[in-house]
Amino acid sequence: MSQDKQNKLWGGRFTESTDAFVQAFTASVNFDQRLAPYDIEGSVAHAKMLTQVGVLTQQECQQIEDGLADILTCIKKGEFDWSIALEDVHMNIEAALTERIGMAGKKLHTGRSRNDQVATDIRLFLRDQLGLIQSELVRLQEGLVGLAEQNAEVIMPGFTHLQVAQPVTFGHHLMAWFEMLKRDAERFADCAKRVNVMPLGSAALAGTSYPIDRLMTAEILGFSRPSANSLDGVSDRDFAIEFCAASSLLMTHLSRFSEEIVLWTSAQFNFIQLPDAFCTGSSIMPQKKNPDVPELVRGKVGRVNGHLMSLLTLMKSQPLAYNKDNQEDKEPLFDTVDTVLGSLRAFADMVPNIQPVKDSMLKAAKQGFSTATDLADYLVGKGIPFRDAHEIVGLAVRLGTETNRDLSDLSLEELQGFSQDITDDVFTVLTLEGSVAARDHIGGTAPNQVRQAVADAKTYLKTLR
Repeated sequence: MSQDKQNKLWGGRFTESTDAFVQAFTASVNFDQRLAPYDIEGSVAHAKMLTQVGVLTQQECQQIEDGLADILTCIKKGEFDWSIALEDVHMNIEAALTERIGMAGKKLHTGRSRNDQVATDIRLFLRDQLGLIQSELVRLQEGLVGLAEQNAEVIMPGFTHLQVAQPVTFGHHLMAWFEMLKRDAERFADCAKRVNVMPLGSAALAGTSYPIDRLMTAEILGFSRPSANSLDGVSDRDFAIEFCAASSLLMTHLSRFSEEIVLWTSAQFNFIQLPDAFCTGSSIMPQKKNPDVPELVRGKVGRVNGHLMSLLTLMKSQPLAYNKDNQEDKEPLFDTVDTVLGSLRAFADMVPNIQPVKDSMLKAAKQGFSTATDLADYLVGKGIPFRDAHEIVGLAVRLGTETNRDLSDLSLEELQGFSQDITDDVFTVLTLEGSVAARDHIGGTAPNQVRQAVADAKTYLKTLR
């Protein structure tokens, strides 16, 4: 028997060695070795369960646990010899275990398959990473809340169509970002419920004839329950797709934040200053301070959206049960996890250090007739129908445009030329401060509403810690 055949844990059926190219092409060990700690965790739990039901002796179980612990130490030190001939992380570890402890190592695979093994490993990995992502999300949300609290009264222009629309507070704008992230966190938390289901015990596809105790294994590994159907347990990757969908939405939100940050740091806006640590300079233009971190995050949404489409396409035509196609689930999933975590960490570090340029924000809010809606509301309060009020304000804006003046700069006599219902109390309404203060309701931009939103957010975040 060739060395190649000896290395194959499934080689009994075959009379010829695997082609070298095919061997390398079908191997996954170069990327799925990342699952090694989870593969070992699952194997230890499986061994304990096999011991409980009488398949393994206590001595054999201890040998397996000690051997796997030694292998994990070796992997963490970078001293493990990964073999492409052994295809994947599972067979590499099993072969190394058998080499260390002999016959007991060969018994570990009793009652399981690589099919339910890898499905379990991925869920253990993703459950772990979801915890890290949720922690980083909370840290970013805390940064936003802190910055919003500091800037509850800072006035800036609110935009629609990227045109000045109405004045808002900077704190209110930041809390809009917070609400987006809150929904993202809820999606990840919901996804985690379906991730935390254990396929182990499904074996290849039909279950096993050995008297296994799946409830015991699930309890050891911290899963909420075993999967209810063996065919489904080994074959579907909808939990990974769901995670990538939630990740795509999160990255979309971070991309929107990034777009605003990039605009706001430009000389044309000059709304905020970013710390130097999150920017770079130009190789040729000495004056440049480029917002590289938000720009890069904005760009990374493309790869995450791509991974979502990749996994959807991967899954769409697979018949039950496991197929080799599913080997292609790991790299997109791993990269999505890494991209999301990196983007969140960058933002969580950057956001609390954003410095608003308050004078620039205020100056910009005075442009574009941002209090026009306030004047219309004022007229409605005088008994004028809103559509008539809308037309009156439009005429006033036209005069302001022609004379290069804001509504607050027009005289009372000029305003009364459009409506005799306007009195000198109108100028209170036309101030930026009066405009934002008037939006004093749940969800409004008034400073005290921002402070209430901040207080509610702090209470919510405490429940997540």
